[in-house]
Amino acid sequence: MSKKVTESKPLAQNKKASHDYFIEETLEAGMVLTGTEIKSLRTGRANINDAFATIRNGEIFIHNLHISPFEQGNIHNPTDPTRARKLLLHKSQILKLLGQAKQEGYSIVPLKIYVRNGYAKLLIGLGKGKKQFDKRDAAAKRDSQRDIQRILREKQKVIR
Repeated sequence: MSKKVTESKPLAQNKKASHDYFIEETLEAGMVLTGTEIKSLRTGRANINDAFATIRNGEIFIHNLHISPFEQGNIHNPTDPTRARKLLLHKSQILKLLGQAKQEGYSIVPLKIYVRNGYAKLLIGLGKGKKQFDKRDAAAKRDSQRDIQRILREKQKVIR
């Protein structure tokens, strides 16, 4: 008997992460949220561009993850939209991340938030910071690929 896995489209995505970091490894983590926070997340009212993760006392937390208060919420709406939220990972995964993140230039970066089987999940990545020349090289490669694709499309139109 197989379990049906349903994954929705990303509710929030950190597009800047791939520009600023070489993402070497990714992990899926659960998030500890309140009821109104998950409702706000499902409406797409989250921002993870400035978010970062830290490990304290064997637990991993996400900071600066902005989840707007739910409009139709109740008295249990969290007052601070950027509060630190605990992530749910196995102890061995946390220890592995801790060892890798302690190396020079490595960070734990949130990549996207989505819902899987009714639970909010956060995809985090272990990223090594890019230098300025790495960013320029990536932009040049992207521009050249775009030019090649444009030229190929034009040739296809001429052949038809």
